[in-house]
Amino acid sequence: MFAERLERARGLMAEQGVDLLLLSVGADLPYFCGYEAMPLERLTMLVVPRDGAATLVVPRMEAPRVTERPEVFGLRAWDETEDPVAIVAGLAGDVGVAAVGDHMWARFLVELMGAMPSTGWRRASEVTAPIRSVKSADEIERLRAAGAAVDRIAGRLQRGEIELVGRTEAEVSAELGRQIVDEGHDRMNFAIVAAGANAASPHHEPGGHVISSDEVVLCDFGGTMVGADGVGYCSDITRCVYTGEPPAEFSELYDVLFEAQAAGVAAVAVGTPAQDVDRAARSIIAAAGYGEYFVHRTGHGIGTEAHEDPYIVEGNREPLAAGHAFSVEPGIYLAGRWGARLEDIVVASPDGADLLNRVDHRLAVVA
Repeated sequence: MFAERLERARGLMAEQGVDLLLLSVGADLPYFCGYEAMPLERLTMLVVPRDGAATLVVPRMEAPRVTERPEVFGLRAWDETEDPVAIVAGLAGDVGVAAVGDHMWARFLVELMGAMPSTGWRRASEVTAPIRSVKSADEIERLRAAGAAVDRIAGRLQRGEIELVGRTEAEVSAELGRQIVDEGHDRMNFAIVAAGANAASPHHEPGGHVISSDEVVLCDFGGTMVGADGVGYCSDITRCVYTGEPPAEFSELYDVLFEAQAAGVAAVAVGTPAQDVDRAARSIIAAAGYGEYFVHRTGHGIGTEAHEDPYIVEGNREPLAAGHAFSVEPGIYLAGRWGARLEDIVVASPDGADLLNRVDHRLAVVA
């Protein structure tokens, strides 16, 4: 699998005039070689020439964590008294264009630019994103398993099996995090819990607010499931519940959101520009008079990262391809009052949207 992925990368490198691919911390590294680097001040780098063997450069103290794959890469462990930038530059040789990972530490790029003064620099995502964004059947099934796991948690939330009233947002967030791991994820990536007026902040940080009766509670959570190959795939879901009978005004707002999310999902089709999915959801919200309160894009890609290509936003004319996996998550946020968001992960398929989240989309009322 990893060798095939690198060969595809080399093909795109040839098309784009890239001589060298340099992948450090971030999701590209495990995707292409199965090793996830710790975000240390010590340099880890997968050096991939367009023509030639790949080499994984790692601190010697980290080498025991590497699953060696000689058919994919050679291993070069460096000692504390060595200069890893000089090692990478030596492996690179005299190249015209190098593409560097988007998450590489700036200090290493600055040092590499000094060590390779005749090299031009590009973003590695120009090579890696087109490969990573189109999921294989195996990747889709791994995303489906992660989605089913968070569906089970959301179902418990909707049935009132997760206690809300009288607990702080932070306490509920911690419980969601525990359940994410209990449901088979290796780690919790995030667990937003936003109650009452806090739900009007799309990325609210759960804190000391004590959840009370008669308020909306927005929960947006997900994690990463790591397979035997060392590569992890993410989940991401948002559902809202109301702790009591919701007022008519909020119910009407949620009905608009429900319709908008369904319209976005219905717009998913292979060949459709990504921005058309955004337009389908946004038009419903705008027609209801809430247009100014929908303040973010309709969705983001998901895979080995919680947010990756393709992005479902106005201006992205990229046609959806079979295997594109992304969220459809419109939201309406009225500052000082309340907010709501409804999110599913879907995969574009020849038959339309393949939903990876199927738990109830209606507004649940819990005690």
